[in-house]
Amino acid sequence: MKITQITVSEIHIPLRTPFKTALRTVSDVHDVIVRVLTDTGAVGWGEAPPTAVITGETIGSIRAAVEEYIAPAIQGMEIDDLDGIMHRMDRSILKNTSAKAAVDMAVYDLYAQSCGKPLYKVLGGARSVLETDLTISLNPKEEMVRDALEGVSRGFRILKIKTGKGDLADVECLKAIRQAVGPEIVLRVDANQGWNARQAVRLIRKMEDEGVAPELVEQPVPAHDFEGLKMVTANVDTPILADESVFGAGDAIRILQERAADLLNIKLMKTGGIYQALKICDVAEIYGVECMIGCMLESKLAVSAAAHLAAGRSVITRLDLDGPSLCSKDPYTGGPEYEGPWIRMNEAAGLGIRACAVL
Repeated sequence: MKITQITVSEIHIPLRTPFKTALRTVSDVHDVIVRVLTDTGAVGWGEAPPTAVITGETIGSIRAAVEEYIAPAIQGMEIDDLDGIMHRMDRSILKNTSAKAAVDMAVYDLYAQSCGKPLYKVLGGARSVLETDLTISLNPKEEMVRDALEGVSRGFRILKIKTGKGDLADVECLKAIRQAVGPEIVLRVDANQGWNARQAVRLIRKMEDEGVAPELVEQPVPAHDFEGLKMVTANVDTPILADESVFGAGDAIRILQERAADLLNIKLMKTGGIYQALKICDVAEIYGVECMIGCMLESKLAVSAAAHLAAGRSVITRLDLDGPSLCSKDPYTGGPEYEGPWIRMNEAAGLGIRACAVL
């Protein structure tokens, strides 16, 4: 099975409600769709969101990276030369991790198709049913409480609460949500780099004292502030999850060697795809640390690639793959089934995605 062509297009999917974090506000999914075509007629699918505030990429830069650099580098290669494809793609252009992730997942889609197996079984086959959290966007307290209750009514048992105001209003909001949803619902707190180290320690200790009982706090300080991340981790009881600080295996090794975080968040758009994400999984297993897998504002296509990785590797114990739940429609045919918090893998070969209605 040989790569004959790589095509690039775009997709627009409105969100149910605007997605708000400490970094940005977004009202729709506007992503790049990649298709890798082969001489056998098999097609591999990939997707990349433009997340400039995290990866530095835009729609234009993703398209240019794929069309002008990555595609010429790997066109004509055999799909079973997986290692060769990934090395050549990585050398074709620096960074541009989302563009690489889109091509990477399309190649893995084809590789699993060539094996006649769903991708999650090729990657390890740890389990076939997954549970994800639901993100509650950063809004006024009353609106966040209402959104949390609505999420629980839809069957979600784990909520990820966006914060980042940097003052006690964050804690008051979390207290209100905890009182509304009760003690059985798991709360995860995501500051999206919105605090400095001193603020983070003060606010997390306040959460602990006030009975918020978060399962974890995600990326409390700016991505580059490894020392601040280490300080927070050492001075609170709540587990700290490193997200934007972890792009690759080298970052993971540094964080774990320095004990700068308790958990690692893998996102394919940061790692450059499944190939590099697997290296972070290996590092985490060596250090005995668990991982979460998350997503940017992605549709079912890219989220399905992340779900296959999560289903394949048991070191990934937490999921933040609610992208399809945030979208107002699903234009894809095939792929895993998304029912509220549950993601059920199917037995179709590859990712299982067969068509997109808007392309």
